[in-house]
Amino acid sequence: MNYYENEIKALKKSGRFRTREVVDISVLDFASNDYLGLSHNKELHYATCQELDKLPLHSSKASLLVNGYHQIHKDFEDALCEANGFEDGIIVGSGFNANIAMIESLVRKGDILFMDEKYHASGVLATNLWHVEVVFFKHNNMDELKSLFARYQNAKRKIVAVEGIYSMDGDLVDREVFEICEKEDALLIVDEAHSSGVVGNKLMGVFDLYNIKIKPNHIKMGTLGKAYGSVGAYILASEHIVEYLINRAKPIIYATSLSLYDTLLGHKSLEYILQNCEGLKQEIKERQKIVKEILDIEVEGLIVPILIDDNRKVIEIKNKLFNEGFAIGGIRQPTVPHAILRVIARLGQSSDELKTLCQKIIKFR
Repeated sequence: MNYYENEIKALKKSGRFRTREVVDISVLDFASNDYLGLSHNKELHYATCQELDKLPLHSSKASLLVNGYHQIHKDFEDALCEANGFEDGIIVGSGFNANIAMIESLVRKGDILFMDEKYHASGVLATNLWHVEVVFFKHNNMDELKSLFARYQNAKRKIVAVEGIYSMDGDLVDREVFEICEKEDALLIVDEAHSSGVVGNKLMGVFDLYNIKIKPNHIKMGTLGKAYGSVGAYILASEHIVEYLINRAKPIIYATSLSLYDTLLGHKSLEYILQNCEGLKQEIKERQKIVKEILDIEVEGLIVPILIDDNRKVIEIKNKLFNEGFAIGGIRQPTVPHAILRVIARLGQSSDELKTLCQKIIKFR
């Protein structure tokens, strides 16, 4: 029985049907979120394996609260706190789980969550929980956020959720959100999945870029599966918020802790980024310059969105470029309001390769 036959037919008819595609390593990668190319850094991999090989175990074995919290986890959390200026932190299995954990536990009865309309799907999914009262505001519209605060001034707690760099548009969060949340004594969640490792004086993200002094109302989430070339995520906050998450957030309490290999690799990547940030920043600027000169698109990170506005055409272009040796993203509705080509100007490919790709894309615009 094909229980969902009609739904699948509808997806195909609208040009929104998706399939998995096995990675072709012979094709140049301008599609993945491996922003700094660290997934190809064998020195980090070998150093991680050598250190793990000295231990009597290679698996975390359990949840953080049931014999699954290892010194490897704590050392990485401490290093993340030091690099980002936060009091405390906790590592989780993925950015998706981190968003579910934060929103599910932090938003209580009587609280209002104010979420940017372009926040990640994981956060939006969490708002569907019965007890979460959410109000969406127009993307990066700080005037609307202020007016919503005035409308909901009797909320028990105000919580704001934004992204450092938005995953599809590639634009930075408005700096004013930090000032607004401080003035209103609102908790501020910043999803730095696409900004950590890409912007800032030390490449630590938008807190670093905007030179924000860390305060008790600040919560930062970052992922290891993008610029850090590993997998997993972390939440950084004040000590009391982390303690609360450990006691109330189900994806933290009930999930097996992050693998020791991925935690170690993430730690090695953090050290690499801090030690090489000046050179990495120059390479990022070089790629931003290429995109501006050839495509006339100003990018604030390494995400290059190119509007096509046709679900079928965006896949046709994506496939043509793939056949010419370039992997890029073809993003369709409902993920984005209008279909786009999503190019990642990642450091894992050379500047000359990026130039060639951009010149090919011009033909389709």
